[in-house]
Amino acid sequence: MEVLASSSLSPNFTKLHKINPNFSVQSLQVKLWVSRPPKILEASNFRYARNRSNKPKSNANPGLVFVCNRYLCLLERNDRRRFSGKVMMISSVNFRKNVSVALVRLVSVLLVSSISVVTTDSPSWGLSEENLLFLEAWRTIDRAYIDKTFNGQSWFRYRENALRNEPMNTREETYMAIKKMIATLDDPFTRFLEPGKFQSLRSGTQGAVTGVGLSIGYPAASDGSQAGLVVISAAPGGPANRAGVSPGDVILGIDNTTTETLTIYDAAQMLQGPEGSTVELAIRSGPETRFLSLTRERVSVNPVKSRLCELPGSGSNSPKIGYIKLTTFNQNASAAVKEAIETLRGNNVNAFVLDLRDNSGGSFPEGIEIAKIWLDKGVIVYICDSRGVRDIYDTDGSNAIATSEPLAVLVNKGTASASEILAGALKDNKRALVYGEPTYGKGKIQSVFQLSDGSGLAVTVARYETPAHTDIDKVGVTPDHPLPKSFPKDEEAFCACLKDPAAACYLNQGLLFSR
Repeated sequence: MEVLASSSLSPNFTKLHKINPNFSVQSLQVKLWVSRPPKILEASNFRYARNRSNKPKSNANPGLVFVCNRYLCLLERNDRRRFSGKVMMISSVNFRKNVSVALVRLVSVLLVSSISVVTTDSPSWGLSEENLLFLEAWRTIDRAYIDKTFNGQSWFRYRENALRNEPMNTREETYMAIKKMIATLDDPFTRFLEPGKFQSLRSGTQGAVTGVGLSIGYPAASDGSQAGLVVISAAPGGPANRAGVSPGDVILGIDNTTTETLTIYDAAQMLQGPEGSTVELAIRSGPETRFLSLTRERVSVNPVKSRLCELPGSGSNSPKIGYIKLTTFNQNASAAVKEAIETLRGNNVNAFVLDLRDNSGGSFPEGIEIAKIWLDKGVIVYICDSRGVRDIYDTDGSNAIATSEPLAVLVNKGTASASEILAGALKDNKRALVYGEPTYGKGKIQSVFQLSDGSGLAVTVARYETPAHTDIDKVGVTPDHPLPKSFPKDEEAFCACLKDPAAACYLNQGLLFSR
């Protein structure tokens, strides 16, 4: 056994001592100084030596002496038998018993001392307002973040080192320290939001967004040579629409940053910002490239577009397909989808197509509500943390309004987050066939937290699995069938591709809903 004695009340480092379990000790001394002496041993366990003879008793060890006073207990070698006023062992059995009691109590004192060392080792300097904001961000991540190893680092040690070494004299320096801290997690979805971006994100999930009124997506597969991101739509009356930006235009750059390597998730964040601020865009319209400076403003977002496609047929039996384009998951999304279904049902549709291409997600609860519209029963999604399944979202059909008509879902690599939850639920419950290409693969869920100065944090709090227990993170939802390479993304052209067998994008409606 090894005993290492160290106490905050005794700054000197005590040497490492070894105790032979057979107690054949040649020279041993254990000392522990404390401000108030603990009661080490009961006097009844010992007797005072009354040695009137130099001959030791047969059951005593002449080389071992256990001595106690008010402040010190020691076990020492001494071959001299004259110890007036000292305590001696009466037998080897008592010796072992009393040494064990002493060591147990010694260890207890050492534990208390170690706790004292730990608690008094924390920094005692005064914390500034900037330090407190940094600590608020650190504490939020500490409590909420999914990975409790924090990417394999000591999260507490990082806090102490940052408070000692990172400059936090201004708000900008504090923001930089928070961003630097978050970067150590190596998680692109956990991020810091300045007050303006935090307000923009919150308003975006409430049915309006502060930006330029653009819905963007990736270029079609047939246009793979194109660099940049494609404009899907420009909100009527919005800044981009007034500047002449049209569907099909290509965004080459945002604020001097090329879009060639940007995801639509990153690009959407760059297009949004505080109301009244400006954003610089490089736009290619056909052969012409234009440079625009647009002022961000509050733009109402209608998340749903719908269209009735009447296909060739005989009389009243001609097929009718209801096309629903869902562009985002804001707080109006589920109500808008229900309204579109009811409107199309009024025209006696035979089937539905739900287009989730280039829908980068949004409100998680809205994704769950829209899944309930189409499902009569079943699991929608499993919520998991580092310990496994934490929660299950399912439905009993009480909110369903469209469970009988055939359904096809269109996806692409711009389909992300809540869109993937919806597509995965409809696919795994065999409610719909999924067409297109593998989705983005954002299998993590973030919660948004507001900090005391109006800034915020988007923190990854969980991951999800589809009803078939598929973890789609960085993999995506795999479609059942591909779409033709030139398949269009707007509702008008979609109907044309179902009607004209000679078109390059033609998709047989009979095969569209066939397993």
